Amino acid sequence: MSWLRTAVALIGFGFALVQYLNHLQQIPGARSAYLPTAPEYLGLALISCGVLALVISIWQYRWGIRYLWGEPFTPIAGATKQGIQTPIIAVAIILIFIGLFAFFAVLFRLT
Repeated sequence: MSWLRTAVALIGFGFALVQYLNHLQQIPGARSAYLPTAPEYLGLALISCGVLALVISIWQYRWGIRYLWGEPFTPIAGATKQGIQTPIIAVAIILIFIGLFAFFAVLFRLT
């Protein structure tokens, strides 16, 4: 769950940063930016880190469940083969799609 929270924060902050700095540059009378595409690149990097964190979280969760399915832990862990189909995996996959949508929305706005 902490992986999900961190990934959502990275994706959200990356997207919000791009939106805020783009609107800030469009204010009449504002000085032009030294590197006008820097917010987009930073936002893309943060969104990418969030999506990567979600992929790593799914891998780590599946590894942990398989470890608990091991012979010495099965009686005390209470893990079953159905344990892999939890809402955590579904939420992580949905967040990956949201992160990819945000990434491509920023990327295609960049060009």
